[in-house]
Amino acid sequence: MSNKRLQTPKWTPADRARHKSIRQEFLHRPTQEQLEGTGAYEGPMKSGAYFLVRILLHDLKKTRQAAGLTLGAVSKITGIDQATLSRLENGRAPNPTVDTLWRFANAVGRRLVLTHTEGPSRARRNHKVLR
Repeated sequence: MSNKRLQTPKWTPADRARHKSIRQEFLHRPTQEQLEGTGAYEGPMKSGAYFLVRILLHDLKKTRQAAGLTLGAVSKITGIDQATLSRLENGRAPNPTVDTLWRFANAVGRRLVLTHTEGPSRARRNHKVLR
């Protein structure tokens, strides 16, 4: 166990102003309906997408283990700390960035490939169907 104390960050006046403006943005907590009304909110990650990410991370973990790589080795390659990698592999990081997934895949000798297909138009997505 380490006896290190957490140090208070040394913020510049510009840092303080930026953080203050971010806090001000979140003083008003809009409802889900208000967020949807702005058109900027598309809802939470769909369960299908979540499970695809979980499957990807499971496969990457198995690939890492098969290659004999430790989390420490992958951490050095990716620049992602071991705790974060562990959370990724164990499903405790619910929304990893594409960059994180790409670096992890690359470190274990895989290539992350993204694709897209045509989806419903924005107008149809925002239209509520009454039943």
